[in-house]
Amino acid sequence: MASYYVGVDVGGTTIKLGLFSDGGELLEKWDIPTNADKNGEHVIAGIADSIEEKRAARGGNIRGIGIGIPGPVTDDGVVLKCANLDWGVFSVKNTLFELTGISNVKVGNDANVAALGEMWKGGGRGYDSIVMVTLGTGVGGGVIQKGKILTGGRGAAGEIGHIKVNSAETERCGCGNFGCLEQYVSATGLVRMAKAGLKQDSSLAALAEITAKDIFDGAAAGDSYCKEIVECFGRYLGLALSNIAHVVDPEAFVIGGGVSAAGEIILDVVRKYYRENAMYAIRDTEIHLAELGNDAGIYGAVRMVLF
Repeated sequence: MASYYVGVDVGGTTIKLGLFSDGGELLEKWDIPTNADKNGEHVIAGIADSIEEKRAARGGNIRGIGIGIPGPVTDDGVVLKCANLDWGVFSVKNTLFELTGISNVKVGNDANVAALGEMWKGGGRGYDSIVMVTLGTGVGGGVIQKGKILTGGRGAAGEIGHIKVNSAETERCGCGNFGCLEQYVSATGLVRMAKAGLKQDSSLAALAEITAKDIFDGAAAGDSYCKEIVECFGRYLGLALSNIAHVVDPEAFVIGGGVSAAGEIILDVVRKYYRENAMYAIRDTEIHLAELGNDAGIYGAVRMVLF
């Protein structure tokens, strides 16, 4: 009888699931809507029902479930509130076991789990200690040490977006503090910087709406103002990565999220400022782009239960 493992990546609007062989091969992936009604009480039940439907269709046994959650998670599978899903404090691990009868359940923060996926099958292949930075609407991150997720004492390790990089900032970050990395290198942060000092001779001035892609495209085309913004982006992110490296000394950094679609222009500018701020022993740390895209979470989730 065939044996399968399931990787689950829980998002605010969509839950992504993947069915894997016991050798780690992705056999099938699908998604279901996130039903966050009544304080998210239907989310785990919906996951359990979907897994059972897939098992019944294929036959065989589900031997393990890994799940990434958008919030702090303890090592024993307890989520410490999750604003996107209106969750309080409860054991995701125990709830999923009660609904499925599967005892091999591992739970992690979604950014950390995505980092594990990239280490295993993506931009961090060949390393067992990486730091992943996810640049999207906000900035997330995950720290992997010796093939294991570093969760920290409260399940909040890897909140890279809230490293302070500018003590002179007067506008608040969403977290309530000032000068966080997220305010400069997220998609929204890049647009905020571009609008703040927009020059009329820039190609951006003719746009009704500015996106992070517009900024990187403009820089690649030689727009001097866009190049200034990209330099600021690289300066802040390079500084933050060097600070992280001085503490955890990863073998490589992996940069993912929607902003990373800009490609090599990101690596060039970040590497420059990283090297400027890193001491000799860590100056040559590799910096790569992520490769798994939206599948990183399901790969990382199943990696937790396979090894």
